[in-house]
Amino acid sequence: MTLEILTSDDLNGIRHGFFTRRGGASSGIYAGLNCGPGSSDQQQAVTMNRRRVAEAMGVTPENLLSLHQIHSAEVVVAGPEGWSERPKADAAVTTTPGIALGILTADCAPVLFADADAGVIGAAHAGWRGAFDGVLEATVDAMEALGARRDEISAVVGPTISQRNYEVGQDFLERFMDEDPDHGRFFTHGTREGKYRFDLPSFVLWRLRGAGVGSATWIRACTYAEPDRFFSFRRTTHLGEPDYGRLISAITL
Repeated sequence: MTLEILTSDDLNGIRHGFFTRRGGASSGIYAGLNCGPGSSDQQQAVTMNRRRVAEAMGVTPENLLSLHQIHSAEVVVAGPEGWSERPKADAAVTTTPGIALGILTADCAPVLFADADAGVIGAAHAGWRGAFDGVLEATVDAMEALGARRDEISAVVGPTISQRNYEVGQDFLERFMDEDPDHGRFFTHGTREGKYRFDLPSFVLWRLRGAGVGSATWIRACTYAEPDRFFSFRRTTHLGEPDYGRLISAITL
């Protein structure tokens, strides 16, 4: 099966891709394009999958850079030398051609950024915690420090869990409401008392627009709802499976 790569017109002229699970070498619960070295999948299969992604992105396998993601607001700059060990961070920015910035997700929001005229790109992993703590704003700040203009930055949110499939508890709601009562707009009532549904993609878009980017859009694909296309941590948990695959989203100059 060939790779399935979702793209956005908002990043037109910049090579990028939100890769689905289709077209990979992994099997079993990881079947398809599992690109997570932190998973319990056979590392040979993960390496092969990442090599296919690198080829699709037009970079060498060692220049497909991903992070040791920790649900933080930490951003790193990728220079020409890349890195030998994955830094603990949740976003990366660069002005170096030939390097692809990769983000791994399985329900959290992957966000790809570009100021094409300035030649600055970024990629961020935005789960609820990272988005809440400011990883998106930090990525825009880091791009600006490299010469981007925030009002010229296009940001695209890739496949992520949708509100319909993201049920949370009372403590989760209260954390958001304590920070800003206006956060109530991102919640609806859940299936039973004390449960709510959280709209992660809308929250991410709201934070991006608040950061002043030129455009912010969602590719409108739900990881939970399409098991044949996307890995999902929450779906895996509901099924009682021992582990899950990781999707990759990448961007390069």
